[in-house]
Amino acid sequence: MGLKKASDSPVGLRQVEDREYPRDTDGLVAQLADADANVRRWAARDLAAHPQAAAVVCARVAVETDASVRAVLFSTAAALGGPVVVQGMVELLRSEDPGVRNGAIEMLASAPDAVAPHIDRLLQDADSDVRIFTVNLLGDLRHPSVPRWLAQVLHTEEQVNVVGAALEVLAEVGGPEALPALKAARRRFAADPYIGFSVDLAVERIESA
Repeated sequence: MGLKKASDSPVGLRQVEDREYPRDTDGLVAQLADADANVRRWAARDLAAHPQAAAVVCARVAVETDASVRAVLFSTAAALGGPVVVQGMVELLRSEDPGVRNGAIEMLASAPDAVAPHIDRLLQDADSDVRIFTVNLLGDLRHPSVPRWLAQVLHTEEQVNVVGAALEVLAEVGGPEALPALKAARRRFAADPYIGFSVDLAVERIESA
């Protein structure tokens, strides 16, 4: 019996299977909700080439439970940039998750000119926690208006914890221009020993620098 050539044997063609998700923007966005963290991570990475997905990427950060996927989402948001991303990061300051808030603060601090138009509004937010997180952001924000914003807090803010946060920041980044506002804060909160101590600490560090 002669041997048959391989080509003589019928070979079935592999069935072409549809991808579970298309690789366009909508498909990648759909993958962000996949149960598999690896699928979500790759989708988050690939969305860096889809600027129209910026708002979705930022919103997904708030609900993503896997730290590695969240890190990629932040990286993608940073790569996309622009006003939509800045607004998305501003909204994340309201998150109950410290990891989300800290990531948002880090992102915002890297874009001082884009963030600056939001600061006055954030410092007047009805939520004192948002005001505190904004003050924390000012500690990392390299913008010429930071001294003015911090002085504004010391002159007008009524919530002692927000003022305390501003004093901590000024102790680290403040210069001689902050001294009048520091003295004003001491007068406004004369009965609060914590504010008095924090003012003295900030003044000491500024004057010894």
